[in-house]
Amino acid sequence: MTRRITVFLVVCLVIGAVVAVYYMPRWQAQQTQAGAKGSKGGGAGRPSAEKVPVLAATAKTADVPVYLDGVGTAKALNTVTVRPQVDGKLINISFREGQDVEKGYILAKIDPVTYQAAYDQTVAKKQQDEAQLANARLDLERYTRLAASNAVNKQQLDTQKALVNQLEAQVKLDQATIDNARAILSYTDVIAPISGRTGIRQVDEGNIVHASDATGIVILTQLRPISLFFSLPQQELPDLTRGLAEGPLPVDALGGDGKTPLDRGKVVVIDNQVDQTTGTVKLKAEFPNTDLQLWPGQFVNVRVLIDTLRNVVVVPTAAVQRGPNGTFVYVLKDDSTVTVRRVSVSQQDDVQAVVAEDLQAGERVVTTGFGRLTEGTAVTVSSAEGAGQVAPAAPRPDGARGKRGGERGKRSSSAGGPPANNP
Repeated sequence: MTRRITVFLVVCLVIGAVVAVYYMPRWQAQQTQAGAKGSKGGGAGRPSAEKVPVLAATAKTADVPVYLDGVGTAKALNTVTVRPQVDGKLINISFREGQDVEKGYILAKIDPVTYQAAYDQTVAKKQQDEAQLANARLDLERYTRLAASNAVNKQQLDTQKALVNQLEAQVKLDQATIDNARAILSYTDVIAPISGRTGIRQVDEGNIVHASDATGIVILTQLRPISLFFSLPQQELPDLTRGLAEGPLPVDALGGDGKTPLDRGKVVVIDNQVDQTTGTVKLKAEFPNTDLQLWPGQFVNVRVLIDTLRNVVVVPTAAVQRGPNGTFVYVLKDDSTVTVRRVSVSQQDDVQAVVAEDLQAGERVVTTGFGRLTEGTAVTVSSAEGAGQVAPAAPRPDGARGKRGGERGKRSSSAGGPPANNP
């Protein structure tokens, strides 16, 4: 009897094990499917904490200026090394270092005593010759009357006429000598040939100066307006010449950070040849320099406005990602999920990017939180504008040029790409 019970129990255990092995996988699969359906239906299948938090911004239409960036050197519009034109003792210096002076201002005075004496001599010599000329003319009149009555011979009359002509020429020579002496005397006043700012004084009062001195007395520079020379690649030459033919090209001078505006001017000339060693062309711009933000010899970042893209779709630069297949953005769908969309970027800077195709104004794109995103990922969205990530749109610069758009200034983003199964 005990043996029968033992056999029965063994048979029951075997049957239970077979049933468990056969039905357990099916039961687990059913439970998994039920959990997935509950998650899609908003039930307790997938908790809301698994949604990825992101920041998003709205694609907009705007007019985007196109700039060419370069580095230039400021140079005074006019620079003069003021040198004495005569030798002598420097008896007076009437300017302060760093003073703004007008054209014709007397900068210094050289001892005029010897030059005044030379001038007085020439004046006296002319007076002497004029007296001789007056007497010769009187004699000529007498000889002319006597020759009419044959009281004197014709030879004496001709000789007197020659003497008068000789003295007239001598008086003219004296006048030229006076003019020269007067000019030399005026050189004892060292005047400013242009309006500008004086530099550091090169010689002190009381020294003997010479016209051959290389250093001069002071260097005078014109700071308002001021010029700036910079170079751009020769590939941009067609756009530059076309833009300059339409009107002056606006130029912005920027500070060392490349953002702070110092002054705004215009391109006045493009050099007539390309530098073959560097493949660049030199340009000259002119700035009013009202606030003296530009200084001769200063290195300045410049940007030239050559185009304006009209009514284009723009997104924050942070939204543009780069992957194996090119640039793309994460676009928010109505069900709070994201989709990967490839885009073509035609213009990009550190603030915004121009999307040429495949994105419409009003669509929202992710700007932060890409690390856990894939196709169809559910997200919780905050506004990038509210978080201060997206700067307000800058107003269109004055003198913006409405020409055709182009592939200029394109920069790649450093963010990672999408998974390999995404486009």
